[in-house]
Amino acid sequence: MQFNPDKIRKISSEVLAALERLDDLRKLSSHEFTADPHKVGSAKYSLIVAIEGAVDLCNHIIAKNGFRTPEDYADTFRVMEERGAFAADFTAALIQMARFRNRLVHIYWDIDDTELHRIIETRLDDIRRFLKEFGAFIGG
Repeated sequence: MQFNPDKIRKISSEVLAALERLDDLRKLSSHEFTADPHKVGSAKYSLIVAIEGAVDLCNHIIAKNGFRTPEDYADTFRVMEERGAFAADFTAALIQMARFRNRLVHIYWDIDDTELHRIIETRLDDIRRFLKEFGAFIGG
């Protein structure tokens, strides 16, 4: 498996930092979270960083190893599944993550803050699992 270890470390570090910020926000009640636009904005940005980081890690491996070119962000995770990085059920969760990232970036005005809080309460472990399985796949 070919990759640039410095790039993997840098992106992984950014994802972990975003997860730390999201963990702090996850501790808030839904009301405390939704009442503070700065916390909502921080959550949105941190989720974008974490999800973009996951996609970037995959795209780095895909490019370095000559895997097929993904058609979009969601397909990035399918390519990695095809190569044995992730199980199909987990890939489905990663695809949902990529789709939510698209909503955050392209339809940001239509994100329900309560839904956002629910996502950071319940789905951050998907990103941690991603990092663990990605690391195992590349031999780290």
